[in-house]
Amino acid sequence: MSKIDSLPSLREVINTHGLVAKKSLGQNFLLDLNLTAKIARQAGDLAGCDVLEVGPGPGGLTRGLLAEGARRVLAVEKDPRCMAALAEIADAYPGRLEVINADALDIDIRAHLTPPIRVVSNLPYNVGTELLIRWLTPASWPPFWESLTLMFQKEVAQRITAQPGSKAYGRLGILAQWRTEARIVMSLPPEAFTPPPKVHSAVVHLKRREEPLFPADEKILNRIVAAGFNQRRKMLRASLKSIAPDMEDRMVSVGIKPTDRAEQISIEGFCALARTFT
Repeated sequence: MSKIDSLPSLREVINTHGLVAKKSLGQNFLLDLNLTAKIARQAGDLAGCDVLEVGPGPGGLTRGLLAEGARRVLAVEKDPRCMAALAEIADAYPGRLEVINADALDIDIRAHLTPPIRVVSNLPYNVGTELLIRWLTPASWPPFWESLTLMFQKEVAQRITAQPGSKAYGRLGILAQWRTEARIVMSLPPEAFTPPPKVHSAVVHLKRREEPLFPADEKILNRIVAAGFNQRRKMLRASLKSIAPDMEDRMVSVGIKPTDRAEQISIEGFCALARTFT
């Protein structure tokens, strides 16, 4: 394995600092620096950008981001055991790495970052979806970030990018694709990680849209989509009837068959239905 910098291999780092991955923290370390550098490159040209990384662990992806030219990296790590290893990286890249020992769900990181900002992370499996939803649903749009390049379980990545008519299509894919251009850019087998997870993984790149794909009120759209997919086996006339007494008429008016199911409706169709309430 080629080296991307003068620092020790990640296996050496883990042995030196006793960094046994903890299942309770959703940790699965990616030790191949060639792979972490490849993930960093999926985020595009990082020169001139601040990068947010959540869950850096021993710092493999952190090193890739810095080696690929990120102006500055903010690494948020919950596990205090990783601080010494990350401090060694900070010393090797003076002034370019800030490490915060905190839970990413509990802090507002915007004060620590200067635009343009990209998020690149091998997210801990136990918080990945929640963080993504938070980043996709800020108080105002566009958000603080330009793009998200994130590793998930492959099943989650497929849900994010799923198309109408597929079993994976649902609320998460609609939310992601309504506000971003989302695509899977890498797939990784379990054996790429230490310890190997029981599932395959995939990297998704989400580029923000300055405006949503189709106009719609976010709260109304989310309510309709949630109702439709909470009972996805039911026809829409049954799953959406609690939203409005004239729901069938509204569906017909925008070209949706009341006998269709939620997985058959495009994002454009859901947005058109939401607009009948505004």
